[in-house]
Amino acid sequence: MTIPELGLGTFRLQDQIVIDSVSNGLDLGYRAIDTAQIYGNEAEVGSAIAASGVPRDQLFITTKIWIENLDSERLIPSLKESLAKLQTRYVDLTLIHWPSPEGQVPVAEFMSALLEAKKLGLTRQIGVSNFTVALMKEAISAVGAVNIATNQIELHPYLQNRTVAGFARMHGIHVTSYMTLAYGEVLKDPVIEKIAQRHDATPAQVVLAWAMQWGYAVIPSSTQRANLQSNLKARDLRLSDDDMAQIAALDRGQRLTSPPGLAPQWD
Repeated sequence: MTIPELGLGTFRLQDQIVIDSVSNGLDLGYRAIDTAQIYGNEAEVGSAIAASGVPRDQLFITTKIWIENLDSERLIPSLKESLAKLQTRYVDLTLIHWPSPEGQVPVAEFMSALLEAKKLGLTRQIGVSNFTVALMKEAISAVGAVNIATNQIELHPYLQNRTVAGFARMHGIHVTSYMTLAYGEVLKDPVIEKIAQRHDATPAQVVLAWAMQWGYAVIPSSTQRANLQSNLKARDLRLSDDDMAQIAALDRGQRLTSPPGLAPQWD
């Protein structure tokens, strides 16, 4: 199974807002939905999916295991709780959301438990999120690169994360970009705006197309139906080599997500 190149993120969306976003997304043609235990919206996402009438086999649902559930005794029961909330017998992809702070739960322990969840049919694929090169090496040692579908990382024009992305690619691990639009900050960049003008596109379409052209999956979120529809058009936008080079030059290592006590030692 492959990772869909463009999905719908639900980070920070709650209650009726997330229901409306997922409902609109599914109505417009989105088929990949990304959520997480810590988002506190799995039940609402599940309700929106159930009400949509979209057949389960047409969907690609991702959730993520929170750090409190990483030990081998909690991981699978917590995933079963997520499945109940999402109203599905399985998810298509389950990720370790963040590595265990200070290595309290060894990588080998939670990756082995996650692989067991896959063998039990609770998830079709497994992967990681916010993993550095060193942590990916540990995960590969535990379950093999063939069992790690993706590493979901912060990646946008201002933080292109080339070391991690390059290592993942070398080992056949897909990269999923989160925060691809950098909370909208890159959309105001003059370079992005000029590229958008040349292509008669929106800045968001340009940035999403840039990431997908690199082979990364993207999961932007929006509460506006018009933006959800517009983002889908990024799949049809092809940037020139010059466009790609100009965006490459925007990298400045600007990380937006690095929670104290949770973030690893970044590459």
